[in-house]
Amino acid sequence: MAEVNYQSLAECLHQAEVEKREVIRITQDHPHLSVEDGYRIQEELVSLKCGLGHRIVGPKMGLTSQAKMRQMNVAEPIYGYIFDYMQVPNHASISMADLIHPKAEAEIAFVMGKDLKGPGITKEQVLEAAEYVLPAVEIIDSRYKNFKFTLPDVIADNASSSRVIFGDRLTRPGDLELDLVGVTLRINGELKDQAAGAAVLGHPAESIAMLANMLARKGQTVKAGDVILSGGVSEAYRLAIGDVVTAVLDGLGTVQFTVNE
Repeated sequence: MAEVNYQSLAECLHQAEVEKREVIRITQDHPHLSVEDGYRIQEELVSLKCGLGHRIVGPKMGLTSQAKMRQMNVAEPIYGYIFDYMQVPNHASISMADLIHPKAEAEIAFVMGKDLKGPGITKEQVLEAAEYVLPAVEIIDSRYKNFKFTLPDVIADNASSSRVIFGDRLTRPGDLELDLVGVTLRINGELKDQAAGAAVLGHPAESIAMLANMLARKGQTVKAGDVILSGGVSEAYRLAIGDVVTAVLDGLGTVQFTVNE
């Protein structure tokens, strides 16, 4: 069995992102790669990006629907990180030339006002610690060929993090029943998906609680000032040049962007 060189694999994934090219999933050469190995590679990748001067905006959660967890045969979601260079202004455009095979999904983001240190963090504690919530569209863009990967692969690849567009309006988390927030995602005016906030683990704040408890295993915390993506309320849809993407989250606002060459 080939030895796992975490730093080398992280550098490979980083270069794939920079050069906008697909690579073969890590588990093809390392079939026994574990989830823990995946997070070790992710940590090297995050460290590499920080070393290049990029700033972490906050963590993001993935695989937060029961269907996705069953599909990947996991008992809990995964996490990665959003960096400053990934942010795109609302109503702006993204360039397909900067990406590989992007997909868009609607999400609810949390702006944390207080630290959260697990274990044992609850949904109620998240809602008390969160200063604001806001609408978002995350653009995921796996570096793996044909978007095919196993769980350790996608964790290593920073949970397919690529771009994010945040809405313009900040809402106090207590002003809405976040599990009941209706969400529609349209591409070129065509309705692609409609769902409610409950699609994320029954309540989006449960996702943030789970993140805090997962980070606690490594002695890490959710920090005040973090802007955290709680996970896809909608499914993720493949993007093409010329697309106009609009996500409407009832009571939270609208996110829109276009896809250019």
